[in-house]
This record gives sequence, structure tokens and C-alpha cells, in this order.
Amino acid sequence: MAPRSALKILTIGNSFSSSVKVYLPPVVASVPGCELTLEEASHGGCELHRHWKYIECEESDNVFSMYQDRRWKLRELLAREPWDIVTIQQASHYSWKPETYQPYATLIRDYVHQHAPQAEVVLQQTWAYRSDDPRLTVTGLWGINQEDMFERLTDAYQRAARDLGVRVIPTGLAVQLARRLQPEPFQPYSPSLLKTLRWPDLPPQAGALVGTIGWKKDIETGELALWRDTIHLNARGQYLQACLWFAFLYERPAAEISFVPDQVGNQDAAFLRDVVTRTLAEA
Repeated sequence: MAPRSALKILTIGNSFSSSVKVYLPPVVASVPGCELTLEEASHGGCELHRHWKYIECEESDNVFSMYQDRRWKLRELLAREPWDIVTIQQASHYSWKPETYQPYATLIRDYVHQHAPQAEVVLQQTWAYRSDDPRLTVTGLWGINQEDMFERLTDAYQRAARDLGVRVIPTGLAVQLARRLQPEPFQPYSPSLLKTLRWPDLPPQAGALVGTIGWKKDIETGELALWRDTIHLNARGQYLQACLWFAFLYERPAAEISFVPDQVGNQDAAFLRDVVTRTLAEA
């Protein structure tokens, strides 16, 4: 495909697509001549089956609306702009279970084609959680580790893409490649360490693209307590995601991107853009 200079993108997803809003607009704006319209139809943790349930409810009730603060029906959002791209994805906690994708992915794709026939439907491959997530540790609830989760979700997205006949934005692959290629990867810490820390100490997180740990006041006790997010992209991961979306959807080299967030060093940003290039060569 020829490089694109302007795109209108609508995401039907959850927090794993909402994160692209952080840096994709400035990434696109940093490339001369490129423009972006970006909107979302998302709910936190929303699975494909729940999106389809919302659509069914909207279609059966003239008043019921579930998107953008419950002010818009999805079909209204689809008709509001001549979207070039509409993305869909599975919720991360179901991403590694291929049996959860269908028939909902096909139903949603067909619904998009009905109300925005000009749009290309694209899957975003989500990513595996950080290795210190309680579900992925040796005694984890899921009985799998990070590499298992990545391999299983990759298989599930590939199956869904074949079923739907669509392209896949390989965000999950980019995150996993960055984990493998970076000179100082994230090293899991002992869970027992968390019990010994006192404000403002934190466990080591160097090399992480996913996850954030910090302190916040417990509402019930009024005392400071550690909180952990081991599933969402941090600033490094959000930059990687944005650069990948740009290179994939605009069909342009990641090297054209000049924007670097304040939270990411220049050398690290160059590394992450190189990961994007490697990801698209491997995908």
C-alpha cells in the first residue's frame, strides 16, 4: 500500500486501545503532512461478547445508548465520520482463549461494515501481562507464564484474523520483542519484598513496558499502601504502541517519527522505534 497522510480511526475496545490516545496524536503530528482523527467506543475491560450485547441492546431500544458517556449509540458513532479504520480487539483477560472470540468478532465486523462500509476493520493484538502479575507467577491463577500467554493470545488473534479476513496491528508482538531485545530487561522481584517496603520505596521496575507501581492512600484505613498495575502499558509501552500504530496504519517508516515524550529518553525512544521496524518485518 502507498503511504497515507491522513486517517480517521475509531477504536471499539477497552483500556488496551484507549492507551493509544496518549501518544498517537503527537506522533502523527510530528510527521510533516500527516493528520489524524481519533475517537473511541470503549469500556474498561470490555470483551467482544459484551460489546455485542451492548449493540443488541442499542438496536432493540430507541433510547438506550452505551458509548461515549452513554450519549451515543455505536451505529451513530460509525456514521458520524467517514472512518478509514475501525479497530476491534478482545479483552486482555480473554485474549489467550480463542474460544471467546467467536461469533462476536464476526458479528461486530459485519455491524461495522453495515454502518461504515468504507472502513477497514483491523484487529489490534493485545499483549501479555508483566511477569509479576499474580495470574502468571509460578503459583498463578491461570497456570501459565508470560511467554505462554503471549503464544496463546498470538494464536487466538491469528485465528480470528483468518476468520474475519482482516489485518492485525501486532502490538502484542512489539511488546514481546522489546522485552526480548532490550539490553536490560525487567527482572521480577520476590513477592515477599512488597511486605518490607515503606514509603517512598518501590520495587525495581527497570526495563518494564507494562505496569506501574506506586503509593496511594487506602480509603478505609487512611494509610499509604502500595498499588500495582501489571497489565497496562506504561509510558514506554504507550510510546511503542503509538509508533507501531503509526507505522502500520500510515504505511510509513517509524524513523519518520520525531516526537519523543518527556517520560522517555531519546536513546530509548530510538530503540523502541527500531523495535517497531523489526516487528513489522517479522509480523
